[in-house]
Parts: sequence; C-alpha cells; structure tokens
Amino acid sequence: MNKEEQVMLGFRDLYNKMVWLNKDKMEESLRGFKPSEVHCIECIEKNIDPNVTKLADSLYMTRGALSRLTKKLLKKGLIDSYQKSDNKKEIYFRLTEQGKKIFHIHEDLHKEFRERDKAVFEQVTEEQFDSMLRFVETYNKHLDAEIKKQDMDILSRNENI
Repeated sequence: MNKEEQVMLGFRDLYNKMVWLNKDKMEESLRGFKPSEVHCIECIEKNIDPNVTKLADSLYMTRGALSRLTKKLLKKGLIDSYQKSDNKKEIYFRLTEQGKKIFHIHEDLHKEFRERDKAVFEQVTEEQFDSMLRFVETYNKHLDAEIKKQDMDILSRNENI
C-alpha cells in the first residue's frame, strides 16, 4: 500500500472511529432528530440570512432535498421562515427557541468530544498543525474544483435536453 492509500485509509478509519464513539451519545441526546436535521439546524445558526440555496450548497444537498428538510423543521417548530422588507421574493430561515436548544445540545456534545480527544492535540506541534492544515486546504480546493466540474457537466447536459 502506498502512502496516498495509507493516508486515505487513515482518514476513513479516523472518521469511522469518531462516528462509532460519538454515535450512542449523539443518538441519546438528540433522540427524535435525524443527523441531516441537526446539521441543517447547525448551518442555519452559523450562517447569516440562510436561504434554501445557501443551505443546500453548505450541506451538499440538492435544493429540492433541502426544501423538504426545511419543511420538516418548520413543521417540528425548530425553525421559522422570514422575508426581508427589501426582498419579498427570497425566504430565509432562523432557529426558534426549540431549534436553539437542539443547536446547543449538538454544540455541547462536540465540545465534550473535543475535550475527550484533547490529549492527542496537545502533543501536536505547530509545524505539524501547519502541515496538516496545508494538506486539508489543498485537498479541499481540489475537491471544490471537482464539484464545480460536476456541476458544470450537469448544467451542460441539462442545456442539451
């Protein structure tokens, strides 16, 4: 196995172990909520004037899927929709008090998990962090370009229909 494969396998193993370790606590604390709902709530709270397009892009979902998700969240009373006085066309979302409670539970869980894993990060040097961050940034840019290419391919196929 070459180093590239070792890195990718290592990332996959890390991710799977984190999911496994966090799963029971997440499910117990956020019972009745799907991960997509919780991540949408998080995205609404962390973005300014989130609308369907902004949320779909952030969560790598189609606008149709995101629209269905926000309808569920509206029905559950976790979010409200609003319009700006200068733009009656666009619909934006914000959390209700109940939605904010879910957001804070989720944030507190992540804080707890970071605390659990703190011992590892305390051993990492600034140079190692910088190197890892450069790699993550480079890989993210590559994946963004690939996503953009796929979007362009889809657009061009749709124009030819």
